[in-house]
Amino acid sequence: MSQSNTPEANYIPGTCNIGPAEIRRRRIVMWLGCLLSIVTIASFQQNSASKMDRLSIILPAFVFSIGFVQSRKKFCLAFGFMGAFNFGKVGAITKVLTPEQRSADRKTALVLLAQAAALTAVITLVTVLIN
Repeated sequence: MSQSNTPEANYIPGTCNIGPAEIRRRRIVMWLGCLLSIVTIASFQQNSASKMDRLSIILPAFVFSIGFVQSRKKFCLAFGFMGAFNFGKVGAITKVLTPEQRSADRKTALVLLAQAAALTAVITLVTVLIN
């Protein structure tokens, strides 16, 4: 096996910590969150839900947002906080070796978590405001 095909060769601290199989899992989460959000919003419309009731969109919207951000950025938040990466089979994680790599990954994980929270907030606000 050549050096360029090793998981370590694909890992870029603070930038990319998951490969195709893990990205596919994040896309599944994204589409599940999207479907749950659409079904929830449709039920709000059909049942004339109050603005307070509409706040419950936050959970499916967050599921969508987390999946969306992770799949788009090719970066797993949990792996970033744990100091791990995976470019092989799902579940076959490798630990990050240096404190500098762990620090870069944690910073990126925090940024992506903030992005997912911001997207969730926008979705929630729009849902609450629609009649």
